[in-house]
Amino acid sequence: MENVKSKLKHKLHRVFQYIISFMKWVFIALVTGAIGGAIGGLFRFCVDIATQVRHAHEFLIFFLPLGGLLIVSLYKIARLPSDADTNLVIKSIRSDTKVPIVLAPVIFLSTVITQLFGGSAGREGAALQLGGCIGEQIGDLFKLDEKDMHICVLCGMSGLFSALFSTPLTATIFAMEVISVGIFYYSAFVPCIVSSLVSFYVTSMMGLEPIVYKLTSVPQVDMWSVIKVSFVGVGCAVVGIVFCLMLRWSHKYSEKFIKNDYLRVAVGGLLIVVLTVLIGTRYNGIGEDVIHSAFEYGDIKWYDPFFKILFTAITIGFGFKGGEIIPTMFIGATFGYVIGSFIGLDPTFAAAIGMVALFCAVVNCPMASLAMSVELFSGGSIILFAVALAVSFMLSGYYGLYHDQKIVYSKRRARFVDRNAK
Repeated sequence: MENVKSKLKHKLHRVFQYIISFMKWVFIALVTGAIGGAIGGLFRFCVDIATQVRHAHEFLIFFLPLGGLLIVSLYKIARLPSDADTNLVIKSIRSDTKVPIVLAPVIFLSTVITQLFGGSAGREGAALQLGGCIGEQIGDLFKLDEKDMHICVLCGMSGLFSALFSTPLTATIFAMEVISVGIFYYSAFVPCIVSSLVSFYVTSMMGLEPIVYKLTSVPQVDMWSVIKVSFVGVGCAVVGIVFCLMLRWSHKYSEKFIKNDYLRVAVGGLLIVVLTVLIGTRYNGIGEDVIHSAFEYGDIKWYDPFFKILFTAITIGFGFKGGEIIPTMFIGATFGYVIGSFIGLDPTFAAAIGMVALFCAVVNCPMASLAMSVELFSGGSIILFAVALAVSFMLSGYYGLYHDQKIVYSKRRARFVDRNAK
């Protein structure tokens, strides 16, 4: 009888532990999501205003080198290394590395400056870094231990990602998947989904509309459509590798040949100014207008993805701040549109396939990419998206945007590899 009572007591104790843990993480996620949504919404407003001002005053591009000097100065004043970026947040999940709180205002301002003067970059890099900072500070506030602190950082990342892209499911899965390819941080599922949903709700209350693209044509699932989207997936794997290499080489060789941070960012800004004068303003900033054009049978050029790669590699590689994911969407959508036109796949649908397949190739997150296809395109022909994602994920190899991302398991065999992304 005593043994039965002891077992029952033990089981009740475990149930109680789960309930307490659930309530703890829901509360922490509510706080994180609310703060993340408010900051993310404000950040999104600021970036949008900076973009509008730049469009209204195109001469601002000539001040891009000066903007670069201001960004470097901010990092020097804050005593942050110039390479304090999303990799620092990723590293903090697997170690006791701290995300300094000063990174939040610095990356906020630096990204807005980059957008104001026409650098080719996104905003999600700042979102992930802001989210990491918020998660770190909330973890300190609640005096969480090291393991729980890691979950809190993931919670912050998902909240900010959701605030900027209005894709709560993608944000949840991306935060759990991006750290270590081959491993899901399932313990972060509840806090990440709660944080993402709260953040999404806060930004909706602020008047920010979700980003949804309407597909005018969705092909039937048959042998030929599978072959065609597979072809797009192969192309996205190749383009993804090129994009990652260009970003890596731009950063590596600009640092090698121009040692001074101020001079390097000024030279990078000057290169973007020259390219803009020669080519036009199509590749400056985020480029959301071109992305939308790809889904409306717009004027997409065959060289659009390659010029966007060049502009983004120089912007990020030489020291400007922002992110690579929205440029990835630009490159993927335009590349898919062009390829679709050649192989007989509806160009707007091919643009959708290209967008998510290239995203998958450069972040190594197939499940988050699949969720993105559902949230951005209302789940149209999800099996075709899945085919393209599978192809691009495998053929992109061990390349990725974040060199501190761990490739834990091989993409070719059921084998432990434990290496950083290239």
